[in-house]
Amino acid sequence: MSIKGQKIIRLTFSYLIVAIMAGIIFYPLLWIVGSSFNPGQSLSGSKMFPDNATLAHYKYLFDPEQSDYLKWYWNSIKVSTLTMLFSVILVSLTAYSFSRYRFIGRKNGLLTFLILQMIPNFAALIAIFVLALLTGLLDTHLGLILVYVGGAIPMNTWLMKGYLDTIPKELDESAKIDGAGHLRIFFQIVMPLAKPIIAVIALFTFTSPFADFILASILLRSEEKYTLAVGLYDMIAKQFGNEFTNFAAGSVLIAIPIAILFLSFQKYFVSGLTAGGTKG
Repeated sequence: MSIKGQKIIRLTFSYLIVAIMAGIIFYPLLWIVGSSFNPGQSLSGSKMFPDNATLAHYKYLFDPEQSDYLKWYWNSIKVSTLTMLFSVILVSLTAYSFSRYRFIGRKNGLLTFLILQMIPNFAALIAIFVLALLTGLLDTHLGLILVYVGGAIPMNTWLMKGYLDTIPKELDESAKIDGAGHLRIFFQIVMPLAKPIIAVIALFTFTSPFADFILASILLRSEEKYTLAVGLYDMIAKQFGNEFTNFAAGSVLIAIPIAILFLSFQKYFVSGLTAGGTKG
């Protein structure tokens, strides 16, 4: 077979794989979007491209007299945004300390973080529930935020440390010669250069709480404090599964803030993720 024929076969095979993967990814997305515009409440007769599309389900969600969806949406935005801010601050300080300083227990600390990141949060659900109950943080957004932030520190510290290790330490030494202190070096030299990995961590720590159901369902008890995942589940559970098209509409709207954040950080995302994988 000629070289040209081999190239054609490889190209055809590559496009076939891409088409199959695209179908696997986009089919459920298109189906849930189509279901959100289908009339009625059942998914049994839903179509990907409905004949009589309607916005009734979206109107239902935005009507405060019929649904608490807007309240759940605000709760999710608040919890996710605060989690992202606190996580970025704590992870930046922790990763900078491990990357730039040498102290007793440094290696053991990194090893502990490595072990902790292998344990998912839901593996400690009973301990988290009891701790929240004893500290009075049960059914509070603060308790939920603290759990999310604590769970985000180990993995993201390793990720950011790997990136900070790639920033030349000669920059720190030059700044020290010019009289800069530790905080000035951190804020004015290292952090501006670490924008790509900061963007990656911000995206990760916003997306995870926004779509989480398990931890939120364990810690939140009042309907007015529900996040989106818990609220939508409660909505269909109360109606014995008769709110699936409303659920589909609510699920579609969940993607909006995540998509906005991703597009805002897109230019940093790939470079920060790959550079953060550098072993330090």
